[in-house]
Amino acid sequence: MTLDADQAAVDQIVARARAAQAIYEAGATQACYDRAALAAGWAIMEPGRNRALAELAVETTGLGNVADKITKNHRKTLGLLRDIQHAKTCGVISEDRETGLTEIARPVGVVGAVVPSTNPAATPANNIINALKGGNAIVVAPSPKGVAACAMLLGYIHTELDKLGLDRDLVQMIPSPGSKAKTQRLMEAVDRVICTGSQNNVARAQSCGTPAVAVGAGNVTVIVDETADLAAAAAKITASKCFDNATSCSSENAAVVVDAVYDAFVAAMAVEGGALVTADAAPGIIAKLWPDGHLNRAVIAQDADKMMTALGLDGKVPAETRFIAVETDGIGPDHPLSGEKLSRVLALYRASDFAAAKATTARILAYQGAGHSVGIHTAEDARAVELGRDLPTCRVIVNQPHTFATGGSFNNGMPFSLSMGCGSWGGNSIDTNLNWRHFIQTAKVIREIPAREPAVKDIFADYWAETGQ
Repeated sequence: MTLDADQAAVDQIVARARAAQAIYEAGATQACYDRAALAAGWAIMEPGRNRALAELAVETTGLGNVADKITKNHRKTLGLLRDIQHAKTCGVISEDRETGLTEIARPVGVVGAVVPSTNPAATPANNIINALKGGNAIVVAPSPKGVAACAMLLGYIHTELDKLGLDRDLVQMIPSPGSKAKTQRLMEAVDRVICTGSQNNVARAQSCGTPAVAVGAGNVTVIVDETADLAAAAAKITASKCFDNATSCSSENAAVVVDAVYDAFVAAMAVEGGALVTADAAPGIIAKLWPDGHLNRAVIAQDADKMMTALGLDGKVPAETRFIAVETDGIGPDHPLSGEKLSRVLALYRASDFAAAKATTARILAYQGAGHSVGIHTAEDARAVELGRDLPTCRVIVNQPHTFATGGSFNNGMPFSLSMGCGSWGGNSIDTNLNWRHFIQTAKVIREIPAREPAVKDIFADYWAETGQ
């Protein structure tokens, strides 16, 4: 197709979405929105469909593993449905007699969702559920490798929407094959862009002219201090690092360990399947991990055995190795281990004490991952608060497996999401986990109330007492 034909095809899809959304909103009830969200949820959570989606995702993207994608599809969707179960997204959602304000929830309209190949089913499902809950239509732009899984997901969703008598055009995707031109046209044509994925896509989303909610880069660093339960920390870091072969932006990329427990932590890691690669061998790992300046596709998001072969570690690490921890002290563009690796490779730093560990973490964030999140394993909760007060980060994950905790977990208070806003540090408009509130807007009814104008002296009295009038 020509560029004009590509744009016309996208325009037609958006036009159909607008027509379907107008009808959806015109007949709006909270019950209707709730049922539509549940329909999309069941489309991915039904066990047979979930497995089919996971298998197709791994087959077509070559990223992650089936068992963990099944878990991710299930848990992320179930958690989201829990979060939104009682959320009011239709009609009057608040009324305050004292201020005279009534707030009415309204849809955004047509949402354009740009989604990554790392989660080609879970991320679109999350966006679709939130969009339908808020009364919107949505058009998904999957990455080229994620097209097949996204198409399968939409087929399942359409089957469920049919049961409710809802228009299939509420949930669409841009026509295959995907292209930057089609995605660009989609972002320009919709009412709000939701973008998760490469920083190139994020930059394009934020400059497309449509209001965009986009998220920053991950490069999670976790501190292990001298008060930590080392066995628990090693087990949690291992579970998180290895989950879905480290496809998540919340996967630990570096651990900074206080010197007093460094050797003991390395031993605890070994028990969990984490093999140490000493600093003298690090250049060989770097050469194989970035053979041409780019991450090696034979390593990215691969099972442990395949990764070990690609890195030339067969016979050099224990057979039961699940991930490797590579000793390093370098940070910055000349030290690629300090960045995101999308693989079962952890950069391992040694710090003299907690203050030094905090300083190293700050340097890593300054290089890559500012705003996203950091972790700490400690018995001193005040240290977690200190990190939240002093570091450029929107989340501090305490004594938890980072991948499972950052995007919401049943045992913490974060909303379930696959997209983490990184605030001004990461160049984002949000500092929260993407959630249903980003898929609605509100109209305010403003009534006259008795005046509440203060006297000037009531405002400035304390200031004048301190500085003089």
